[in-house]
Parts: sequence; structure tokens; C-alpha cells
Amino acid sequence: MQHYIESDGKLFLVRRNGVLDLPFDEEIPFPVDRIAPLAASKEITFCVPRLEAHPHEWIGKDEIAAHSRVSPVVREAVHASMPRVVVEGVAFNEGCVLLVKGSRGLTKGRWSLPGGFLRFGETPQQGLTREVKEELGVDARIEKFLAAKAKLGSQSWLHWVMLFYRISLFGTIRPEPDEIADARYVPAQRAEDLVFDNLMREVIVSLR
Repeated sequence: MQHYIESDGKLFLVRRNGVLDLPFDEEIPFPVDRIAPLAASKEITFCVPRLEAHPHEWIGKDEIAAHSRVSPVVREAVHASMPRVVVEGVAFNEGCVLLVKGSRGLTKGRWSLPGGFLRFGETPQQGLTREVKEELGVDARIEKFLAAKAKLGSQSWLHWVMLFYRISLFGTIRPEPDEIADARYVPAQRAEDLVFDNLMREVIVSLR
């Protein structure tokens, strides 16, 4: 098993056959805390080193993309280590919460809150109103920031950062079938049971 070791944006790599690569156990000269596996094609563990000083001599993770002598698994690990930021909207109507069931991707066949991935360059508010428009065909107004939560995916092994907002919707909901199989307002207590994600459940419970 190889190890992805990062400290303040710097990576510990070893030179193997003229190429910078992730170290194996016997190549790590300092103690590390093993955090979790990364979503990669090989077994790679994300680790935090225990160091006495900042590792100025290590390569910066942002330099990896342009480096000509780096193992492909290093690039893969850097990508897997990046948090995925998603924005979620909580819309209430007479004690009910709007849930959507995905028709593709990670939420296929699962009930969740409307929302999705934040695009490069967007604010969270822009991302959420765009996602609601794409998924449901209606405009949304951001009413209030509710919570910021994070988790490591138990199946995806990805680091998720989730931003939740209270929203109001304007217009008749028309789910985009390529993305959303169903959308409906559900009593809050029932919504807690239906949503597949525990962090979504926590937010709904906190508002009930």
C-alpha cells in the first residue's frame, strides 16, 4: 500500500526510477497519522505527517499537474484528495419538505434535497439557484444559511463538504427527467426517513 502524505499543501514524494511517486511504509522517515483510504485505482491511504517544522522542501500539490516526472498515481491521489463541495436547498411548504429522487449519478433511485456540485467560479448561492433551475425548472430565492457539514463517503471514499440553505421556490415544479425522476413535498418526519444521506437528515431534524 502506498501513502499520500500532505502537510499544508506540500506532498512527501519519493524518487523511484527517475519519477516522483507515493511512498510505501518503509520509505517514510517520520511518524504519520493514517486518516482514510482515497478513491483511487490502487490502495492509497491519506496521511498527515507529524513534523517539527514546515516541509518547505516538499513539492506543492498545485505544482503536480505541470510536473513532467510524476507518477500517474500521484496525480490520481491529488485529485481524489480534493474536497467535493455541494450545495443543498431546504424548501418548506405547510410543514413538508421538498425531496427529489435522482434518475442518474450518485442519487439515482435515492431521495435527497435539491442541489448539487458547486461549479468552478460560482458562489454557493449561485450554484444552488442554478441547480434548482436545472433540476426543477423553477427559480429559487436563498432565504437563510443553515449549516456547513462534512463527511467522508463510506462508499465513494471522497471528502464531501455540504452547504445547506433555506430556500423559497417560485413557479410550478417541473422535474428534468434526465436528472430527477420525482419531486414532491413530504411531511418533515417522513422526509427524515426517506433521505439517504445522514447529514441531510440532521439538517431536516434540526428545523422540525
